[in-house]
Amino acid sequence: MAPDGSTQSDVREAPSGPVGAVSERDWPYCSAAKNLPSILMSKSHPLGWDDLRWRQRMETFGEDDRPVLASSISGEVDNICQLGQITDRGRETTLALGERLRRLYVDQIGFMPKIISNADTLYLRATPLSRAIDSVQQVFVGMYPATARTASFPPPTIVKREFVDEILFPNEGNCQRFRQLCRAFAQRAADRWNNSGDMEYMNSLLSKWMPTSSGRIAVDSRPRLSGIMDTVNSTLAHGPQTRLPSAFYDPKAQEIIDRIVVEEWFSGYKESAEYRKLGIGALLGDVVSRMVGSAERGSGDGRLEVQGVEGEPGKESDSETAIRFALNGCHDTTVAAILCSLGAFEGEKWPPYTSHVALELFRDSSAPLAPEVLGPRRAPRQSFFGTERKTSKTSHSMTRKPLNEMKEEEKEKLKGYYVRVRYNDRPIVVPGCRLSGKHWDGDESFCTLVSIWRSIIHFFVYRWDLFPKDISVLKGYQEAFKAIADKITPRSWTQACVENLDKPAFPAEAEPGGFE
Repeated sequence: MAPDGSTQSDVREAPSGPVGAVSERDWPYCSAAKNLPSILMSKSHPLGWDDLRWRQRMETFGEDDRPVLASSISGEVDNICQLGQITDRGRETTLALGERLRRLYVDQIGFMPKIISNADTLYLRATPLSRAIDSVQQVFVGMYPATARTASFPPPTIVKREFVDEILFPNEGNCQRFRQLCRAFAQRAADRWNNSGDMEYMNSLLSKWMPTSSGRIAVDSRPRLSGIMDTVNSTLAHGPQTRLPSAFYDPKAQEIIDRIVVEEWFSGYKESAEYRKLGIGALLGDVVSRMVGSAERGSGDGRLEVQGVEGEPGKESDSETAIRFALNGCHDTTVAAILCSLGAFEGEKWPPYTSHVALELFRDSSAPLAPEVLGPRRAPRQSFFGTERKTSKTSHSMTRKPLNEMKEEEKEKLKGYYVRVRYNDRPIVVPGCRLSGKHWDGDESFCTLVSIWRSIIHFFVYRWDLFPKDISVLKGYQEAFKAIADKITPRSWTQACVENLDKPAFPAEAEPGGFE
């Protein structure tokens, strides 16, 4: 078994200041604010552009509403963070993650090259939030520091989307039906927990610090219970200057908050196929389509988005450079949504800062490539991973095609491929991959990618006496990962977001994730 094609890592943003104003203290943990870069048009620069380094200072209201500089309790003014801005600690942890990825994929298994002259083998993507973009950049620099990039290394491409089209996080703000579902599951959590003994315990400890307009802590209080958790977690990741009163760190209170907020935000993924489809299905569809494009040796692996000369996208098929590593800068809700939708988040706590989910594509090295993938015969050229990867003359030909619509010849191209999912460097097992024939022999964490019906039918042609009377039992032979993802990948996310608006939010019975 060897790594092949695309490894895709979804990284939760690094430690940052709280995203809501629950803490009244200013956060002196952003040293980058002393030296921020901007690219500006310039008539005097030979290229027409120049860079400007500038210092950020935060201003706030003072006495009688006079403007005053925000400062730390020790009087610092030049390293104050904005709400949600990546902190020095955040940069440190994402840099360390990039270094871990380099040790694994470059140093240990040789999947990625030691030195790169461009980023054409990397698909870098981030949400529009600055902390997600900063996190991707820090991971990239950890994986490929300046000493691992040539002197002529051009600017790497980082792909972004507008918020209205963003699928790297569960986008309830721009998906009407998903917003309905989120509110219904959040209300269910509020109804279940607001008057519980656990919430009474929380209020006995913390209600004295709640705003007078709210009074009580509740799932849907102001601030919400999830907002309190975010602030507590942010303070735990940083120094003593921004610590809250000790009661906020009571172990029992932290366990209660985590359990209730995880249920509020993520139970929908565990119980509803529609919730999974609208919340994270489009992203999983993209991940699997890049895997299929990589296995197909075509340009559907993401190269069209990141390669190409200035002003032009990558070419359909004339590039020999395949995407080998994709890095998505996303959020805690993305990480948990992926794992829940794959049925692999039972008993887990809220994803810590800089958590990451890696989806790795492997190929059984004993399985021959299909003739269509091999292409015309010619002498193989050595590359950093053995032999040269051939590029198919088709692009996106089957990358988005559901498994049940693929022809057997198309499935044959994907035969022998396996997917492994790792959460914070720990392999996880997708429930639908546990069945015999749906994983690599001896390791359930290697989930087979597509079905092998041709091989099964060929077997029964010769042993018709063994053909089962009930054909449904053959489902156990169908390989798993793509079928699991297809089940929750919408044909059109934007269209699905405006469907079923008059339907109940909860399914008639639970629809667990991680199965076909």
